[in-house]
Amino acid sequence: MAITTKEKILKVLTAYNPWWKSGATNPTLTKAYKRFAYYDAMSKLENTEIRRTVVLTGTRRVGKTTIEYQMIDTLLKQGIAPRKILFVSLDHPMLKLSSFEDILDCYHENIYPDNDVYYFFDEIQYAQDWDRWLKTIYDMNPETKVVATGSASPALMKGSTESGAGRWSVISVPTLSFYEYCELTGVNQPDFDAELKVTSFLTMNRQEQTQVMLQLSDIQKHFVRYLQIGGFPELALSDNDILAQQIMRDDVVDKVLKRDLPSLYNIRNSTELERIFLYLCNVSSEIVSIDSVAKELNGVSRPTVENYIRYLESANLIYQSWPVDMSGKKALKAKPKIYIADAAIRNDVLMDDDMLTNPTEMGKIVETAVYKHVASFYYQNATSVGYYRGGKKDKEIDIVVSYPKAKNLLIEVKYREEAPIPDDSAICELCSQASAAIIVTKTPDDYGLHNAPDGTKMVRIPAYAFLYLLGHAEKNGSNRV
Repeated sequence: MAITTKEKILKVLTAYNPWWKSGATNPTLTKAYKRFAYYDAMSKLENTEIRRTVVLTGTRRVGKTTIEYQMIDTLLKQGIAPRKILFVSLDHPMLKLSSFEDILDCYHENIYPDNDVYYFFDEIQYAQDWDRWLKTIYDMNPETKVVATGSASPALMKGSTESGAGRWSVISVPTLSFYEYCELTGVNQPDFDAELKVTSFLTMNRQEQTQVMLQLSDIQKHFVRYLQIGGFPELALSDNDILAQQIMRDDVVDKVLKRDLPSLYNIRNSTELERIFLYLCNVSSEIVSIDSVAKELNGVSRPTVENYIRYLESANLIYQSWPVDMSGKKALKAKPKIYIADAAIRNDVLMDDDMLTNPTEMGKIVETAVYKHVASFYYQNATSVGYYRGGKKDKEIDIVVSYPKAKNLLIEVKYREEAPIPDDSAICELCSQASAAIIVTKTPDDYGLHNAPDGTKMVRIPAYAFLYLLGHAEKNGSNRV
């Protein structure tokens, strides 16, 4: 007897698409809060001038599937016929064993015959030849609109460059920003002017800066929990933080390391993958040498380390930050900084109870959070987000946002009680060449302007205020910090 039949496929599809009968989505699936990525995805889906397949990518539990359900809910409320909307979870065991062709034929034969439909594919990387199918649908069915999600972003990006060139747009769905976390959890938020940004401090007087910081005072007390729980919507809303952290370890990390990546990349020994990820959690925010990792993890080859780091990046569990050259010379033997994709993932994997009271560890956690926010903020722009290391004394700037036709943005994270910036530091020496230079501090009263020896003004701002204002700028459509 055949494992998959059209009848069995139809049963699964009917269960996933209750609006075919009820005309509405289940409120428990759509959720009330909408991420920034939802609005980005809807604007691309509804664009009548430029047709695009919309691809949402991000790690587990960031809300990709919820965004798809919210989009479906919006379409139904706009009057789109329920049977014209198909949701397919390609992670379902039955659908994993079915071909794309069989799934779509089953839908069109039994539910809706025409092509003026909306396809929503969830975890599309599990489908064989998914990129060719998206290309075929786009080319052959101009009335069809497609939204897809996937957890393996480089695979999706590769497909976008090859089969998807000019056909689809990849939207990154990171873990919640601190701003989104505050919105989601109902924190009382300031009513700021839409134009307010971090760099607005450069043109404010001390009184105006103080007013901004006073309005942010209630936000500060939520920052530590955000670092602990992280940017996973369900976990942020949990009343049990210990259980939330356990779920993150089990669902966000273990399933990716032990199931998703081994399945996608034919990894036979997931133990080596786990060891490498644990190592990277320990060194998050540090420059990483592949040779050093291989040496430290005795028995793991250099090629294996390189491949597994690439796989971890593909699952959106880590970021690689590469050096940005500011002298016009090409960097030789470049080594990346590694950042865990969300500070809370690192906390939960290492399970160190003293982490939040250890200044060194807190510095790593906050720098990890700052990098994630900056990388997420700029991912759609033609920029690279890396770090600088150079000069006679091999000095470093933690984060450099490099624009193709504009000056760089420099960010130094100094999360400590006193955050001195020496006159001969790299950020002081190079800030005059930058569009702006920002020093991210710790204490609520450590804000204002910092003068470099040449008179260039830099912004000093506490981490919680920096991250919140970055989210405020993103919500209001700014493409600059």
